[in-house]
Amino acid sequence: MIKSLRIDERLIHGQVAMTWTKSLNLTGLIVASDEAATNEIQKMTLKMAAPSEIKTIICTVENAIAMLKDPRADKMRLMVITPTVADAVTIAKALPTQIEMVNVGNAGKMNQTTGKKIMLTKEALLTESEVKALKNLVEIYPETFFQGTPAMEKKSAKSVLKSIK
Repeated sequence: MIKSLRIDERLIHGQVAMTWTKSLNLTGLIVASDEAATNEIQKMTLKMAAPSEIKTIICTVENAIAMLKDPRADKMRLMVITPTVADAVTIAKALPTQIEMVNVGNAGKMNQTTGKKIMLTKEALLTESEVKALKNLVEIYPETFFQGTPAMEKKSAKSVLKSIK
């Protein structure tokens, strides 16, 4: 069962490892990132950042979707983490009813894209194309929200998107 799809360009870090895994009582983390899946050092680092009792898999977006469609995934409590809104949309389109919650953590602040960026929250700084992708994500999962940790305020992505031009 996919408890959460989280967009977080940092992938696995303290907020995920210490708060979200406990709050959602997770048994597994799946990092769905084409870039991370091909970088052995990053894969090793991400697995070290995850709690030892949590099964952690780093794979391409395509492989993550295939794993999540496997009936055995329904028996686990999973968080899928992807670094971009576009990757989250790909996963959401492939699994339009299987995800309990879609959460935007940190997005767009670390990438070095050129062009205008729009500050949606203090954790999300997106390009116009990423905002368009977020709108697509909200169409698939209307309850998508921004929230860094379970203790922080939850902000509806719908309402945040309405507040920008």
